[in-house]
Amino acid sequence: MNEKIYIGVAWPYANGSLHLGHMAGCYLPADVFARYHRMSGNDVLMVSGSDEHGTPITITADKEHTTPQAIVDRYNKEHTENMQQFGISFDLFTRTTTENHTQVVQDLFKTLYEKNHIYKKEVEAFYCFQCKRFLPDRYIEGDCPYCRNKQARGDQCDECGHLMEVEHLHNVRCKLCGATPELQVTEHLYFALSQFQQKLLDWISDKTYWKSSVFKFTENWLKEGLLDRAITRDMSWGIPVPLEGFDSKRIYVWFDAVTGYLSASKEWAQRKGNPEQWKEWWLNAEAKHYYFLAKDNIPFHSIIWPSMLMGYNEQLQLPYNIPANEYLRLRGEQFSKSKGLGVWVPDVVKKFNVDAVRYYLSINMPENRDANWEWEDFIIKNNDELVGTYGNFIHRVVTFTKKNFGCIPKAGPYDIIDQQIQTEIATALEEVQKALANCQFKQGIKIAMNLAKKGNIYFNDKEPWAQVKTDKNICATTLHVCLQIVQALAVCMAPYLPFSSQTIWKMIGNTGSIHETTWNAALEPLHEGYELTEPKPLFKKLVFEEIMTEGDPFSKVDLRAAKVLEVQNHPDADKLYLLKVDLGDLGERTIVAGMRAYYTIEEMTGKTIVMVANLKAAKIRGIKSRGMLLAATDTRGIVSLLNPGNVPAGTKIYIKDIPQETVGTLDFDDFIKIKLTVDENQHILYHNHQLQTDQGLITTDKEVAKGAKIK
Repeated sequence: MNEKIYIGVAWPYANGSLHLGHMAGCYLPADVFARYHRMSGNDVLMVSGSDEHGTPITITADKEHTTPQAIVDRYNKEHTENMQQFGISFDLFTRTTTENHTQVVQDLFKTLYEKNHIYKKEVEAFYCFQCKRFLPDRYIEGDCPYCRNKQARGDQCDECGHLMEVEHLHNVRCKLCGATPELQVTEHLYFALSQFQQKLLDWISDKTYWKSSVFKFTENWLKEGLLDRAITRDMSWGIPVPLEGFDSKRIYVWFDAVTGYLSASKEWAQRKGNPEQWKEWWLNAEAKHYYFLAKDNIPFHSIIWPSMLMGYNEQLQLPYNIPANEYLRLRGEQFSKSKGLGVWVPDVVKKFNVDAVRYYLSINMPENRDANWEWEDFIIKNNDELVGTYGNFIHRVVTFTKKNFGCIPKAGPYDIIDQQIQTEIATALEEVQKALANCQFKQGIKIAMNLAKKGNIYFNDKEPWAQVKTDKNICATTLHVCLQIVQALAVCMAPYLPFSSQTIWKMIGNTGSIHETTWNAALEPLHEGYELTEPKPLFKKLVFEEIMTEGDPFSKVDLRAAKVLEVQNHPDADKLYLLKVDLGDLGERTIVAGMRAYYTIEEMTGKTIVMVANLKAAKIRGIKSRGMLLAATDTRGIVSLLNPGNVPAGTKIYIKDIPQETVGTLDFDDFIKIKLTVDENQHILYHNHQLQTDQGLITTDKEVAKGAKIK
């Protein structure tokens, strides 16, 4: 009997490009899972869409001097295209600005209100007198009371995952102007989350099959006691509150976004021409609901969304499993849209074979602990594993068979080794299926790759190049078995590597889409006599230098040694200096630097410093600054200039492993993507690579703590 598998995938904010952290965290594992279940003959409904309300959108719109609608239109289009390019096989990828979504959200809201799960409450909210407005949580930042992260949001800390009310933050400040906001009385609506405490405890009691991280996180939250949550906010962008007296407020984005799982299902059914079809997944006690997301989203899916469903309609299916992933980091730093730190999907789909990226993310997936995207490791795994083991086996088998037989040969009697490999194929297929069913995606792809390794061993041990000279019939059997392995690999890898698997599928004479076949097709007889065509390599080797030049932001920065000729106090700023610097062949420039509190005029004059020479000129307190000097700042408040040593003015500063191609000019935000730190020897690091000139390494001028940031 076919199962009904519902797959809800976290909705990305439509305020910036997707990065590989998004893909590894939820979209790729969800796609692998969906493709597996479709090939298993199950009915799958996988939905998501752009999260287009909330302050992240308005912040981006303010920054770009445009409208929220223009922002979401741009990024919904980009996200939709990128999902398709990356092979994420949604049944529907929609958006939260549709009329259907608004109706579903407002209906859920009104029902909860009528059932007394939502109530009015006078509260104190932060008001910025400088901006003359109440501040939504995303316009507030401060120090997290739990982990001391200094950039915690007003609703959640991204570092430790704690949800909170804004008044819990320490050192609160307005994200728009930097001023300290004050608490003022206003009226909001609250969702009575505390009412569902016992129901949730009862519900999760049998969820011990969840990932331990998800179960413990949820259990601990419930043990701490649930707090009611504000369900409205002071802003004009979002879904209107369907109650009188709340015209100036909008429904909070956390409530809006998770409701998308239900609204998208209804929209999908409407598009299919059967508006009631969504009920097959939502009002079916046998249907299983899976939610894919990163760990910061766990409470919204294991506590808040189930509570909303319980309060709205107890017949609706609750989550069956929430296989949340940990974070993918870039050299230890968390991927972040707001910080501009990431490997961006629009760039990746243009520059790389998507299946190669999917392979690395799958074999390196952050299932149970944080993982790192490492360019060097990506290249090694592509070259050694994907090209050297997997692609090489398929290419050599098909090429050798084409050359010596022209078609898929008929097999003769199997010897013991041939029989053993048949067992290996069946076992691998079964183990991959088991791993995928249990959301153990790294395990599944490792088993498939192990079959490719066994295929290479079998090919080498059988020596078909010798067999073809002595007994062509035995050689035919060997190659037939090899092609059986190829067919099994195509099926096992189809959920992971959808594009190359389809190529392999057709290469050996199969018609139609491999994704519309079944797992049993891996064991079906080959198309004996099918005339093979000359295969093309599935993957290509990557070269580190080429990748880093194209894909690393450091390659676009022009760092130079500059000699400070003159130093003056800024006429309109107590903390700023005006520096006249010599950049050698680039000439002399004036830059504005905030070093007045840390170095005297005498100390600065005559120094050789490090500066970014290709930033766009910017007016700072009325003075045009044509560059930016670099300094290290540690947690103790010590600030130190960088010291390039005794080198001529204009000397280029670079990383040995990363060729530099300075292109045009950069915005300040572009440079923020470059994360420089200090090691224990006071050397400057870009990830694990040291900054240097031809004469030596760059250091700090004063001793700062290890890990100090360069700004």
